[in-house]
Amino acid sequence: MPTFVLFNPKAGMAHQAAEVRRRLETRADVVLREPAAPEDARKCAREAAQANYDTIVAAGGDGTVHAVVNALGSHFGKSRLAILPLGTGNDLRRTLAIPDDPLEALALLETGRERRIDVVRAQTTTESWCAVNVASGGFSGQMQEVLSDELKATWGPLAYLRGALAVLPNLTGYRTLLQVDDGPPEPVEALNVIVANGRYAAKGWQVASRANPEDGLLDVVVVRYGPLMDLTAVCAQLLAGDYLNSDLVTQRRARRVHVHATPGMWFSLDGELVTNEPITFTVEPRALRVVVGPNYQSRAADAGQQAAS
Repeated sequence: MPTFVLFNPKAGMAHQAAEVRRRLETRADVVLREPAAPEDARKCAREAAQANYDTIVAAGGDGTVHAVVNALGSHFGKSRLAILPLGTGNDLRRTLAIPDDPLEALALLETGRERRIDVVRAQTTTESWCAVNVASGGFSGQMQEVLSDELKATWGPLAYLRGALAVLPNLTGYRTLLQVDDGPPEPVEALNVIVANGRYAAKGWQVASRANPEDGLLDVVVVRYGPLMDLTAVCAQLLAGDYLNSDLVTQRRARRVHVHATPGMWFSLDGELVTNEPITFTVEPRALRVVVGPNYQSRAADAGQQAAS
């Protein structure tokens, strides 16, 4: 059956998009759709999922990947996901060891290995979503609020740093109840809560360096609120490669986690801002078929080897 390509014409790497599109359009086995707006992208992705294409390609950034994964919904296992990284962040591709050059990634449609990775389910009392990379709330959610499409188009890869600088003067400590699996609710004053399947967010920051996308577990990372100088040190460790050894950072693994914060903690899923209501995350083990790069390693122990990729 033909390969379906959801092509985001507004993704960050526009200078390479034209050549990728040209090569795709010459292939008789490719059905290419180029939606004009996010709602059109979600509609196209749903239609592709319902048609049971063997391969659905997200040609764009993490937002395009997010649209495809949510469209697959209950169709996990019928279609496999492939990624052509054309966006600003392209963070899932780092965990999956997909080349950052979209033309090299295109070759993986023929040569790439297939693996099954976990999917994260996120649910409030009224809505639900899927995520495949990282759910981030608190500081990162505040940053996502200021990361408009215009800012990303203007600043490109520096947009994430620009967003962080905009938020730093207004850091918020969230009075948070965190319930992990069947344990009791635990109070913590949190700056940031990460629920991760992949290892990277915000264009290459290792927010969950030990995450294994195939282990059937969520990596839950909490950065506690503290003095500005201490938080600056945490940020420096994060930018240097890993912050999990900081006294202000805790990491654990779980199959389910519930987060209830005051004030409401905004969460983004795969970079898409969704809600500031109390939210529950669960894992669907190895639900999604994906195309991975030749250097892909699932085990978290190997994550350090990929940090420079």
